Amino acid sequence: MASRNQNRPPRSPSVKKEGDIPLDKRRRIGTGRMAPTNTGRTRQAFSVVNKQDVSAASDMGTTEGSESGNVEFTKEEAEALLNEKSKAKKFDLKAKMEQMTEHNKRLRLCVRWFLKVDENHVLEKESIRKELESAEKKCSDTEMEMKNREAEYNATILELRKENASLQERVAKEESEKLDAIENHRRENEARVAVEKLQASLSEQLEKAQQDIAAANQRASSLDDMYKRLQEYNQSLQLYNAKLQKDLETANESLKKLEKEKLTIVENLSALRGHYNSLQDQLTLSRTSQDEAVNQKESLINEVRCLRGELQQVREDRDRQVLQVQALTAEIVKYQESTGKSLTELDCLTTKSKSLEETCSSQREQIRILELQLSAANEKLKRADMSASETQTQFEEQKRTVHELQDRLADAEYQLIEAEKLRKKLHNTILELKGNIRVFCRVRPLLPEDGVGTDASVISYPTSVEGLGRGIDMIQNGQKIPFTFDKVFSHDASQQDVFVEISQLVQSALDGYKVCIFAYGQTGSGKTYTMMGRPEASEQKGLIPRSLEQIFQTSQALSAQGWKYKMQASMLEIYNETIRDLLAVNKTNGLDLARVDNGVPGKQYTIKHDANGNTHVSDLTIVDVGSISEISSLLRQAAQSRSVGKTQMNEYSSRSHFVFTLRIFGINETTEQQVQGVLNLIDLAGSERLSRSGATGDRLKETQAINKSLSSLSDVIFALARKEDHVPFRNSKLTYLLQPCLGGDSKTLMFVNISPDPSSMGESLCSLRFAARVNACEIGVPRRQTALRPATDSRLSCS
Repeated sequence: MASRNQNRPPRSPSVKKEGDIPLDKRRRIGTGRMAPTNTGRTRQAFSVVNKQDVSAASDMGTTEGSESGNVEFTKEEAEALLNEKSKAKKFDLKAKMEQMTEHNKRLRLCVRWFLKVDENHVLEKESIRKELESAEKKCSDTEMEMKNREAEYNATILELRKENASLQERVAKEESEKLDAIENHRRENEARVAVEKLQASLSEQLEKAQQDIAAANQRASSLDDMYKRLQEYNQSLQLYNAKLQKDLETANESLKKLEKEKLTIVENLSALRGHYNSLQDQLTLSRTSQDEAVNQKESLINEVRCLRGELQQVREDRDRQVLQVQALTAEIVKYQESTGKSLTELDCLTTKSKSLEETCSSQREQIRILELQLSAANEKLKRADMSASETQTQFEEQKRTVHELQDRLADAEYQLIEAEKLRKKLHNTILELKGNIRVFCRVRPLLPEDGVGTDASVISYPTSVEGLGRGIDMIQNGQKIPFTFDKVFSHDASQQDVFVEISQLVQSALDGYKVCIFAYGQTGSGKTYTMMGRPEASEQKGLIPRSLEQIFQTSQALSAQGWKYKMQASMLEIYNETIRDLLAVNKTNGLDLARVDNGVPGKQYTIKHDANGNTHVSDLTIVDVGSISEISSLLRQAAQSRSVGKTQMNEYSSRSHFVFTLRIFGINETTEQQVQGVLNLIDLAGSERLSRSGATGDRLKETQAINKSLSSLSDVIFALARKEDHVPFRNSKLTYLLQPCLGGDSKTLMFVNISPDPSSMGESLCSLRFAARVNACEIGVPRRQTALRPATDSRLSCS
């Protein structure tokens, strides 16, 4: 029986089960299988088959390499390929094998095509992200430019305010000068009246001179009228100055509005992604304000035209005044010739006319300055209009760019979601093709206490193509005993190398499947190191800490696709066929109430299975976890509570079976998809022989209980391999707890740990033979679990 089952490959799903063969024919087949298998003819046939497989695989790899470059698959073709069933005849094994080879070839092509498409999606997403970053950078540059322009406008406004203040001071000064001129005019009138009285008292000889003086008085009255007109003109200038001040205030208000519009534009540019409705409203406001600015501009242009007309009229009045002054000067010259007494008065009149000319020239200068200021204000208003229009154009272009990038990003996210679904389906199909119960073998390094010799003396690894990385040879009495598993790790494999091979299996738990990984082997073979390692050293972390870190990291990464996860953890051990809760709070010296002290039984935990393949343990502590730090704290608490003891084979020997369970409940708010997965990580106690361990007392009872439960596990594996109707799961708490893992719809992986110590050769051979039988077992197809709501009762699902 050992030679028949030690190296049996996984059974193909298309091969007919032994339960369908008649009883007499099955007996004949069993008799044939009991024949010796170490003959030269049988070995030669096995090698020939292996060579044929190798050549077929190489030809298939060459063909796939040539075809994978121009083959594309649609979603419907991939689903059809996954759902394709065998069409060969019932007993035509050769045709079935050819169909399975062709199907595997197409699956590989589909997987390669999917990986290539996934890479293209990743590259396209990266390019989109770069374009989005460049757009954000352009937005930030535009914002900086707007801030600089705002600072320039503020400086211009300050300058205009200073100029306005200086103009007001000048106007006040001119008003004071005008008041002085009026006072002088009044005094001149009084002096003129005195001169007239003096001329009336002159003799008749001076009548002609008096007539000339009368004419001069008439001309003086005309000058008075001219003064009055000038005064009225000054008043009109004052009104015009007040109007200009009002216009300046309106221009300042318009500039303030423009500043507010610029501030709103800057705020809109900083919040392009989330405020499109507010952007439209603000754009409407900006257009309204722009229309107002245009209207103000037109009104200012009209006012400038009016000012120019008034300025032309003032220039004409000035020219007429100059001509009148010239005429008066000529008349005064004549008057000085006719009479010498009025010379002083004429000099006063000349002085007054000069002062009036200076006043007119100063007013002309002020008018010219005001025209320059008005033209500068118009230029600034034009520049503000141009900058506002340019900013609006840039904003529209950036808005269109952001819309395009968001559309492309949405398409890329949808494609990623679809690709993730296809990846999960292909990944699960590949795992099912590899076998539901997979077996990995790991050889620990030699320790100083193992004795003299190297692992090469008892263990070797085949170098052939078909056995590289999958085969291991045990050397006993110079004879090689070969074994083949899904993966073999030599003594120099690191913890990271081991975890890489199971990382995709751990991913299946997040996808909604039940996953179980357990370590089997003799005591001191490195099971606890493989499962737990040394969590304080990052390079020596075991499978449990690394698996939990990957689950939390992946769950956080999937949150971008709309997934939210809730996780619950529980830990127990089976000690002397008694279940103990390692997370219970009512512990004394590391033991809970489940241990029997002084013949008084403590709390009893019962195991129950439901119709969905889940296992419930009554009164078991279940803790909600949200981070890796919480899980690490629970693991440290469980490690302190777990039963360990010292034997002659191991100083810190685990005296119980440790079971860690993580329930995962996931929901996608975008697709409304719900999943429920379970991850079980189990560290079995090591098998040992009493002659080597030297156990006595409590250690003897523990050894007997451990060997009994492992023996029950072996009986269950034998029954599953033979496809018996009755499988003795209830013979042990361990096998009853692992029933969904071994006979249900879970994805199960077993680590068989081997010691290279020559003195442990017998136990290593037993472990490898048991692992070969496990690798030959067939269980149900894994089924995805749909989570309706998180469980609130204490329960444990073993796969």
